[in-house]
Amino acid sequence: MTFDATSAPAEGDLWPAPFRGKSPVQARIAIPGSKSVTNRALVLAALADSPSTLRRPLISRDSALMKSGLISMGIVIEDGDDAWVVKPGALTGPALVDVGNAGTVMRFLPPVAALANGEISFDGDARSYERPIGPVIRALEELGVQIEHEGRYSLPMVVHGTGALRGGEIDIDASASSQFLSALLLIGPSTLKGISARHIGGQLPSMPHIDMTVAMLRDFGAEVEVDNNRNTWKVHPSRLHGRDFVIEPDLSNAAPFLSIAMICGGSITIADWPAKTTQPGDYLRSIMSLMGADISRNDDGLTLVGTGVIHGIDIDLHDVGELTPAIAALAALADSPSHLRGIGHLRLHETDRLAALTREINSLGGDVTEDETSLHINPVPLHGGVFHTYDDHRLATAGATIGLVVSGVEVENVATTQKTLPDFPGLWSNLLA
Repeated sequence: MTFDATSAPAEGDLWPAPFRGKSPVQARIAIPGSKSVTNRALVLAALADSPSTLRRPLISRDSALMKSGLISMGIVIEDGDDAWVVKPGALTGPALVDVGNAGTVMRFLPPVAALANGEISFDGDARSYERPIGPVIRALEELGVQIEHEGRYSLPMVVHGTGALRGGEIDIDASASSQFLSALLLIGPSTLKGISARHIGGQLPSMPHIDMTVAMLRDFGAEVEVDNNRNTWKVHPSRLHGRDFVIEPDLSNAAPFLSIAMICGGSITIADWPAKTTQPGDYLRSIMSLMGADISRNDDGLTLVGTGVIHGIDIDLHDVGELTPAIAALAALADSPSHLRGIGHLRLHETDRLAALTREINSLGGDVTEDETSLHINPVPLHGGVFHTYDDHRLATAGATIGLVVSGVEVENVATTQKTLPDFPGLWSNLLA
Protein backbone atom coordinates (compact mmCIF):
# COMPACT_ATOMS: atom_id res chain seq x y z
CA MET A 1 0.00 0.00 0.00
CA THR A 2 0.96 3.61 -0.34
CA PHE A 3 -0.02 6.40 1.99
CA ASP A 4 -0.54 10.11 2.23
CA ALA A 5 2.06 11.49 4.61
CA THR A 6 -0.44 14.05 5.86
CA SER A 7 -3.00 11.52 7.10
CA ALA A 8 -2.69 8.56 9.44
CA PRO A 9 -3.14 5.09 7.96
CA ALA A 10 -5.81 2.76 9.27
CA GLU A 11 -4.83 0.84 12.38
CA GLY A 12 -4.97 -2.95 12.34
CA ASP A 13 -4.12 -5.33 15.17
CA LEU A 14 -1.68 -3.77 17.64
CA TRP A 15 1.19 -5.77 19.17
CA PRO A 16 2.75 -4.32 22.35
CA ALA A 17 6.48 -4.35 21.64
CA PRO A 18 8.27 -6.02 24.58
CA PHE A 19 10.14 -3.46 26.70
CA ARG A 20 13.51 -4.47 28.14
CA GLY A 21 15.29 -1.26 29.02
CA LYS A 22 19.03 -1.24 29.66
CA SER A 23 19.07 -4.81 30.93
CA PRO A 24 21.90 -6.72 29.21
CA VAL A 25 21.07 -9.85 27.25
CA GLN A 26 23.06 -13.04 26.76
CA ALA A 27 21.54 -15.18 24.01
CA ARG A 28 22.10 -17.35 20.96
CA ILE A 29 19.59 -17.62 18.14
CA ALA A 30 19.23 -19.54 14.88
CA ILE A 31 17.80 -17.33 12.15
CA PRO A 32 15.55 -18.95 9.50
CA GLY A 33 16.87 -19.32 5.97
CA SER A 34 17.48 -16.50 3.52
CA LYS A 35 14.50 -15.42 1.43
CA SER A 36 16.76 -14.24 -1.40
CA VAL A 37 18.69 -17.52 -1.51
CA THR A 38 15.59 -19.69 -1.07
CA ASN A 39 13.66 -18.10 -3.92
CA ARG A 40 16.61 -18.12 -6.31
CA ALA A 41 17.30 -21.77 -5.45
CA LEU A 42 13.65 -22.67 -6.14
CA VAL A 43 13.82 -21.11 -9.62
CA LEU A 44 17.16 -22.71 -10.50
CA ALA A 45 16.06 -26.11 -9.17
CA ALA A 46 12.84 -25.88 -11.20
CA LEU A 47 14.86 -25.27 -14.39
CA ALA A 48 17.44 -28.00 -13.72
CA ASP A 49 17.74 -31.36 -15.49
CA SER A 50 17.38 -33.45 -12.32
CA PRO A 51 15.85 -33.16 -8.83
CA SER A 52 17.33 -30.93 -6.14
CA THR A 53 17.11 -31.05 -2.37
CA LEU A 54 16.96 -27.60 -0.77
CA ARG A 55 17.88 -27.84 2.91
CA ARG A 56 16.87 -25.35 5.64
CA PRO A 57 14.69 -23.29 3.27
CA LEU A 58 12.84 -20.26 4.51
CA ILE A 59 9.22 -21.09 5.27
CA SER A 60 7.44 -17.74 4.90
CA ARG A 61 4.83 -16.02 2.79
CA ASP A 62 7.31 -15.00 0.08
CA SER A 63 8.78 -18.48 -0.30
CA ALA A 64 5.31 -20.05 -0.17
CA LEU A 65 4.22 -17.78 -3.03
CA MET A 66 7.29 -18.78 -5.07
CA LYS A 67 6.63 -22.47 -4.42
CA SER A 68 2.95 -22.15 -5.34
CA GLY A 69 3.78 -20.25 -8.52
CA LEU A 70 6.19 -22.92 -9.71
CA ILE A 71 3.81 -25.73 -8.73
CA SER A 72 1.01 -24.05 -10.71
CA MET A 73 3.26 -24.25 -13.78
CA GLY A 74 3.88 -27.97 -13.35
CA ILE A 75 6.90 -28.25 -11.05
CA VAL A 76 6.67 -30.87 -8.29
CA ILE A 77 7.92 -29.70 -4.89
CA GLU A 78 7.78 -32.15 -1.99
CA ASP A 79 8.04 -31.03 1.63
CA GLY A 80 10.46 -33.08 3.69
CA ASP A 81 12.13 -32.90 7.10
CA ASP A 82 13.58 -29.37 7.04
CA ALA A 83 14.07 -29.74 3.29
CA TRP A 84 12.22 -29.44 -0.01
CA VAL A 85 12.73 -31.77 -2.95
CA VAL A 86 12.22 -29.99 -6.26
CA LYS A 87 11.46 -32.23 -9.24
CA PRO A 88 11.66 -30.29 -12.50
CA GLY A 89 9.38 -31.03 -15.41
CA ALA A 90 7.69 -29.42 -18.38
CA LEU A 91 6.40 -25.93 -17.63
CA THR A 92 2.79 -25.65 -18.77
CA GLY A 93 -0.27 -23.44 -18.63
CA PRO A 94 -2.91 -22.33 -18.19
CA ALA A 95 -1.96 -21.28 -14.68
CA LEU A 96 -2.56 -18.43 -12.27
CA VAL A 97 0.36 -17.13 -10.20
CA ASP A 98 -0.35 -15.06 -7.07
CA VAL A 99 2.72 -12.89 -6.44
CA GLY A 100 1.37 -11.34 -3.23
CA ASN A 101 3.69 -8.41 -2.62
CA ALA A 102 6.88 -10.40 -3.15
CA GLY A 103 9.39 -8.65 -5.39
CA THR A 104 11.26 -11.84 -6.27
CA VAL A 105 8.05 -13.63 -7.27
CA MET A 106 6.62 -10.81 -9.39
CA ARG A 107 9.95 -10.31 -11.19
CA PHE A 108 11.50 -13.81 -11.38
CA LEU A 109 8.47 -15.87 -12.43
CA PRO A 110 7.32 -13.97 -15.57
CA PRO A 111 10.59 -14.89 -17.35
CA VAL A 112 10.11 -18.48 -16.16
CA ALA A 113 6.55 -18.34 -17.55
CA ALA A 114 8.01 -17.29 -20.90
CA LEU A 115 9.62 -20.76 -21.02
CA ALA A 116 6.27 -22.47 -20.38
CA ASN A 117 3.85 -23.78 -22.97
CA GLY A 118 0.58 -21.94 -22.41
CA GLU A 119 -0.92 -18.88 -20.76
CA ILE A 120 0.35 -17.90 -17.31
CA SER A 121 -1.64 -15.18 -15.54
CA PHE A 122 -0.09 -13.03 -12.81
CA ASP A 123 -1.91 -11.13 -10.08
CA GLY A 124 -1.16 -10.04 -6.52
CA ASP A 125 -1.80 -7.67 -3.64
CA ALA A 126 -2.90 -4.12 -4.42
CA ARG A 127 0.60 -2.81 -3.69
CA SER A 128 2.04 -5.18 -6.32
CA TYR A 129 0.23 -3.16 -9.00
CA GLU A 130 2.29 -0.11 -7.99
CA ARG A 131 5.69 -1.77 -7.74
CA PRO A 132 7.92 -1.48 -10.82
CA ILE A 133 8.15 -4.44 -13.14
CA GLY A 134 8.12 -2.63 -16.51
CA PRO A 135 11.78 -3.22 -17.42
CA VAL A 136 11.29 -7.00 -17.12
CA ILE A 137 8.15 -6.89 -19.27
CA ARG A 138 9.86 -4.75 -21.93
CA ALA A 139 12.90 -7.02 -21.99
CA LEU A 140 10.76 -10.12 -22.46
CA GLU A 141 8.78 -8.43 -25.24
CA GLU A 142 12.04 -7.54 -26.99
CA LEU A 143 12.95 -11.22 -26.76
CA GLY A 144 9.72 -12.10 -28.57
CA VAL A 145 7.39 -12.93 -25.67
CA GLN A 146 3.73 -11.91 -25.99
CA ILE A 147 2.44 -10.34 -22.76
CA GLU A 148 -1.00 -8.87 -22.10
CA HIS A 149 -0.78 -5.87 -19.75
CA GLU A 150 -3.07 -3.33 -21.47
CA GLY A 151 -0.17 -0.92 -21.94
CA ARG A 152 0.38 -0.54 -18.18
CA TYR A 153 3.67 -2.48 -18.04
CA SER A 154 2.61 -3.62 -14.59
CA LEU A 155 0.50 -6.25 -12.86
CA PRO A 156 -1.94 -7.86 -13.47
CA MET A 157 -0.82 -9.46 -16.72
CA VAL A 158 -0.78 -12.64 -18.81
CA VAL A 159 2.37 -14.20 -20.27
CA HIS A 160 1.83 -16.31 -23.40
CA GLY A 161 4.58 -18.92 -23.27
CA THR A 162 5.49 -20.96 -26.32
CA GLY A 163 7.64 -23.58 -24.61
CA ALA A 164 10.93 -22.05 -25.71
CA LEU A 165 12.73 -18.71 -25.66
CA ARG A 166 15.50 -17.79 -28.03
CA GLY A 167 17.32 -15.39 -25.69
CA GLY A 168 19.91 -13.01 -27.05
CA GLU A 169 21.26 -9.56 -26.19
CA ILE A 170 19.16 -7.16 -24.18
CA ASP A 171 19.58 -3.71 -22.66
CA ILE A 172 17.79 -3.12 -19.37
CA ASP A 173 17.58 -0.29 -16.86
CA ALA A 174 17.83 -2.00 -13.46
CA SER A 175 18.48 1.17 -11.47
CA ALA A 176 15.12 0.80 -9.67
CA SER A 177 15.74 -2.81 -8.66
CA SER A 178 18.58 -5.28 -9.15
CA GLN A 179 15.87 -7.97 -9.40
CA PHE A 180 15.14 -6.84 -12.97
CA LEU A 181 18.59 -8.00 -14.01
CA SER A 182 18.57 -11.16 -11.87
CA ALA A 183 15.21 -12.16 -13.38
CA LEU A 184 16.73 -12.35 -16.86
CA LEU A 185 20.01 -13.98 -15.79
CA LEU A 186 18.23 -16.81 -13.96
CA ILE A 187 16.57 -18.07 -17.17
CA GLY A 188 19.67 -17.53 -19.32
CA PRO A 189 20.83 -21.18 -19.33
CA SER A 190 17.36 -22.36 -20.39
CA THR A 191 17.18 -20.15 -23.50
CA LEU A 192 18.37 -21.22 -26.94
CA LYS A 193 21.05 -18.53 -27.28
CA GLY A 194 21.62 -17.60 -23.66
CA ILE A 195 21.15 -14.11 -22.27
CA SER A 196 23.54 -11.20 -22.56
CA ALA A 197 22.16 -8.37 -20.44
CA ARG A 198 23.61 -4.86 -20.31
CA HIS A 199 22.54 -2.41 -17.62
CA ILE A 200 21.99 1.02 -19.20
CA GLY A 201 20.60 3.09 -16.32
CA GLY A 202 21.99 4.84 -13.28
CA GLN A 203 23.88 3.23 -10.45
CA LEU A 204 22.79 -0.35 -9.81
CA PRO A 205 21.29 -0.88 -6.35
CA SER A 206 21.95 -3.98 -4.24
CA MET A 207 24.98 -5.26 -6.13
CA PRO A 208 25.42 -8.08 -3.59
CA HIS A 209 22.12 -9.53 -4.81
CA ILE A 210 23.39 -9.60 -8.40
CA ASP A 211 26.58 -11.27 -7.16
CA MET A 212 24.33 -13.78 -5.37
CA THR A 213 22.47 -14.55 -8.60
CA VAL A 214 25.72 -15.10 -10.50
CA ALA A 215 27.19 -17.29 -7.76
CA MET A 216 24.07 -19.44 -7.54
CA LEU A 217 23.84 -19.84 -11.31
CA ARG A 218 27.38 -21.18 -11.21
CA ASP A 219 26.49 -23.43 -8.27
CA PHE A 220 23.84 -25.09 -10.46
CA GLY A 221 26.25 -25.49 -13.39
CA ALA A 222 25.77 -22.38 -15.50
CA GLU A 223 28.58 -20.56 -17.30
CA VAL A 224 28.42 -16.83 -16.55
CA GLU A 225 30.70 -14.05 -17.77
CA VAL A 226 30.73 -10.71 -15.94
CA ASP A 227 32.16 -7.49 -17.40
CA ASN A 228 31.82 -4.88 -14.65
CA ASN A 229 33.45 -2.21 -16.79
CA ARG A 230 30.66 -2.51 -19.36
CA ASN A 231 27.86 -3.38 -16.91
CA THR A 232 27.29 -6.58 -18.87
CA TRP A 233 26.43 -10.10 -17.75
CA LYS A 234 26.39 -13.05 -20.17
CA VAL A 235 24.83 -16.40 -19.31
CA HIS A 236 25.55 -19.13 -21.83
CA PRO A 237 22.91 -21.70 -22.84
CA SER A 238 23.48 -24.91 -20.92
CA ARG A 239 21.86 -27.48 -18.68
CA LEU A 240 21.43 -26.66 -15.04
CA HIS A 241 22.03 -29.62 -12.75
CA GLY A 242 20.03 -30.53 -9.69
CA ARG A 243 21.98 -30.51 -6.46
CA ASP A 244 21.85 -30.83 -2.71
CA PHE A 245 21.84 -27.20 -1.59
CA VAL A 246 21.94 -25.78 1.95
CA ILE A 247 20.20 -22.40 2.39
CA GLU A 248 22.17 -19.89 4.46
CA PRO A 249 20.44 -18.12 7.37
CA ASP A 250 18.92 -14.78 6.36
CA LEU A 251 21.56 -12.32 7.49
CA SER A 252 19.39 -9.25 6.87
CA ASN A 253 16.80 -10.72 9.23
CA ALA A 254 19.53 -10.95 11.85
CA ALA A 255 19.65 -7.13 12.06
CA PRO A 256 16.89 -6.59 14.66
CA PHE A 257 18.18 -9.46 16.81
CA LEU A 258 21.75 -8.13 16.78
CA SER A 259 20.28 -4.74 17.65
CA ILE A 260 19.07 -6.08 21.00
CA ALA A 261 22.64 -6.28 22.34
CA MET A 262 23.52 -2.92 20.82
CA ILE A 263 20.57 -1.21 22.51
CA CYS A 264 20.31 -3.10 25.80
CA GLY A 265 23.91 -4.22 26.20
CA GLY A 266 25.25 -7.76 26.46
CA SER A 267 25.82 -10.22 23.65
CA ILE A 268 23.87 -11.94 20.89
CA THR A 269 25.21 -14.86 18.85
CA ILE A 270 23.67 -15.64 15.45
CA ALA A 271 24.24 -19.33 14.76
CA ASP A 272 25.83 -20.59 11.52
CA TRP A 273 26.89 -17.20 10.16
CA PRO A 274 28.75 -18.12 6.95
CA ALA A 275 32.45 -17.36 6.60
CA LYS A 276 31.84 -16.23 3.01
CA THR A 277 28.57 -15.05 1.51
CA THR A 278 27.05 -12.75 -1.10
CA GLN A 279 24.19 -11.72 1.21
CA PRO A 280 23.90 -7.95 1.84
CA GLY A 281 23.27 -8.71 5.51
CA ASP A 282 26.94 -9.57 5.94
CA TYR A 283 27.59 -5.81 5.84
CA LEU A 284 26.01 -5.61 9.29
CA ARG A 285 29.40 -6.63 10.66
CA SER A 286 31.08 -3.43 9.49
CA ILE A 287 28.07 -1.12 9.93
CA MET A 288 27.33 -2.13 13.50
CA SER A 289 31.05 -2.03 14.37
CA LEU A 290 31.10 1.60 13.23
CA MET A 291 28.08 2.23 15.46
CA GLY A 292 29.91 0.94 18.54
CA ALA A 293 29.56 -2.85 18.64
CA ASP A 294 32.32 -5.42 19.12
CA ILE A 295 31.80 -8.21 16.59
CA SER A 296 33.57 -11.53 16.17
CA ARG A 297 32.93 -14.72 14.19
CA ASN A 298 33.92 -18.35 14.70
CA ASP A 299 32.60 -21.78 13.74
CA ASP A 300 29.63 -21.35 16.10
CA GLY A 301 28.44 -18.17 14.43
CA LEU A 302 28.70 -14.40 14.74
CA THR A 303 28.67 -12.72 18.15
CA LEU A 304 27.91 -9.06 18.76
CA VAL A 305 28.78 -7.50 22.12
CA GLY A 306 27.24 -4.13 22.88
CA THR A 307 27.40 -1.63 25.72
CA GLY A 308 24.02 -0.02 25.21
CA VAL A 309 25.71 3.05 23.72
CA ILE A 310 25.14 3.53 19.98
CA HIS A 311 27.06 5.98 17.81
CA GLY A 312 25.50 7.86 14.91
CA ILE A 313 26.75 7.09 11.42
CA ASP A 314 27.12 8.78 8.03
CA ILE A 315 26.92 6.01 5.47
CA ASP A 316 25.91 5.19 1.90
CA LEU A 317 23.53 2.21 2.04
CA HIS A 318 22.84 2.06 -1.70
CA ASP A 319 24.15 -1.50 -2.09
CA VAL A 320 22.50 -2.76 1.11
CA GLY A 321 19.27 -0.75 1.17
CA GLU A 322 17.24 -3.52 2.82
CA LEU A 323 19.22 -2.89 6.02
CA THR A 324 18.01 0.73 6.19
CA PRO A 325 15.00 0.25 8.53
CA ALA A 326 17.14 -1.59 11.07
CA ILE A 327 19.93 1.00 10.91
CA ALA A 328 17.39 3.84 11.11
CA ALA A 329 15.92 2.36 14.30
CA LEU A 330 19.39 2.22 15.86
CA ALA A 331 20.18 5.73 14.67
CA ALA A 332 17.04 7.05 16.38
CA LEU A 333 18.50 5.74 19.67
CA ALA A 334 22.10 6.82 19.08
CA ASP A 335 24.23 9.42 20.88
CA SER A 336 24.81 11.55 17.76
CA PRO A 337 23.10 12.33 14.42
CA SER A 338 23.11 9.97 11.45
CA HIS A 339 22.86 10.45 7.70
CA LEU A 340 21.73 7.39 5.71
CA ARG A 341 22.45 8.04 2.03
CA GLY A 342 21.95 6.51 -1.42
CA ILE A 343 18.58 4.91 -0.63
CA GLY A 344 16.13 6.62 -2.97
CA HIS A 345 15.25 3.25 -4.54
CA LEU A 346 13.62 2.23 -1.23
CA ARG A 347 10.64 4.40 -2.15
CA LEU A 348 9.65 1.59 -4.54
CA HIS A 349 9.87 -1.30 -2.07
CA GLU A 350 7.00 -2.83 -0.07
CA THR A 351 6.13 0.77 0.75
CA ASP A 352 7.94 4.11 0.43
CA ARG A 353 10.36 3.21 3.21
CA LEU A 354 11.90 6.68 3.51
CA ALA A 355 8.53 8.36 4.03
CA ALA A 356 7.30 5.57 6.30
CA LEU A 357 10.38 5.60 8.56
CA THR A 358 10.24 9.39 8.78
CA ARG A 359 6.59 9.44 9.70
CA GLU A 360 6.67 6.60 12.22
CA ILE A 361 9.82 7.59 14.12
CA ASN A 362 8.59 11.19 14.25
CA SER A 363 5.21 9.99 15.52
CA LEU A 364 7.09 8.72 18.59
CA GLY A 365 8.66 12.14 19.11
CA GLY A 366 11.65 11.63 16.82
CA ASP A 367 13.49 14.13 14.64
CA VAL A 368 13.87 12.62 11.17
CA THR A 369 13.92 14.51 7.90
CA GLU A 370 13.94 12.96 4.45
CA ASP A 371 15.10 14.11 1.08
CA GLU A 372 14.80 12.27 -2.21
CA THR A 373 17.58 9.77 -1.52
CA SER A 374 18.46 9.94 2.18
CA LEU A 375 17.37 10.19 5.80
CA HIS A 376 18.75 12.62 8.38
CA ILE A 377 18.18 11.31 11.91
CA ASN A 378 18.78 13.48 14.96
CA PRO A 379 18.37 11.41 18.16
CA VAL A 380 15.94 12.88 20.70
CA PRO A 381 13.95 11.33 23.59
CA LEU A 382 11.13 9.16 22.24
CA HIS A 383 7.76 8.21 23.70
CA GLY A 384 5.29 5.39 23.19
CA GLY A 385 2.67 5.24 20.49
CA VAL A 386 1.48 3.22 17.50
CA PHE A 387 4.18 2.31 14.97
CA HIS A 388 2.48 1.61 11.62
CA THR A 389 3.98 -0.92 9.21
CA TYR A 390 2.30 -0.30 5.82
CA ASP A 391 2.39 -4.07 5.19
CA ASP A 392 6.20 -3.87 5.29
CA HIS A 393 7.99 -6.52 7.35
CA ARG A 394 11.08 -4.39 7.93
CA LEU A 395 8.99 -1.50 9.30
CA ALA A 396 7.51 -3.95 11.82
CA THR A 397 10.90 -5.13 13.08
CA ALA A 398 12.13 -1.52 13.26
CA GLY A 399 9.19 -0.67 15.53
CA ALA A 400 9.92 -3.66 17.75
CA THR A 401 13.56 -2.59 17.99
CA ILE A 402 12.69 0.92 19.18
CA GLY A 403 10.22 -0.60 21.65
CA LEU A 404 13.09 -2.31 23.48
CA VAL A 405 13.87 0.92 25.33
CA VAL A 406 10.83 3.08 24.60
CA SER A 407 7.90 2.04 26.75
CA GLY A 408 4.45 1.81 25.20
CA VAL A 409 5.33 1.19 21.53
CA GLU A 410 2.59 -0.78 19.76
CA VAL A 411 3.42 -2.28 16.37
CA GLU A 412 0.46 -2.32 13.98
CA ASN A 413 0.05 -5.53 11.96
CA VAL A 414 3.17 -7.29 13.22
CA ALA A 415 1.89 -10.32 11.28
CA THR A 416 3.37 -8.74 8.13
CA THR A 417 6.73 -10.12 9.32
CA GLN A 418 5.54 -13.52 8.04
CA LYS A 419 6.79 -12.30 4.67
CA THR A 420 10.30 -13.40 5.66
CA LEU A 421 10.10 -14.57 9.31
CA PRO A 422 7.52 -17.26 10.12
CA ASP A 423 7.17 -16.28 13.81
CA PHE A 424 8.93 -13.02 14.56
CA PRO A 425 6.83 -12.18 17.66
CA GLY A 426 7.60 -15.59 19.15
CA LEU A 427 11.31 -15.44 18.38
CA TRP A 428 11.53 -11.88 19.73
CA SER A 429 9.60 -12.51 22.93
CA ASN A 430 11.43 -15.77 23.71
CA LEU A 431 14.79 -14.13 23.20
CA LEU A 432 13.90 -11.31 25.58
CA ALA A 433 12.30 -13.55 28.22
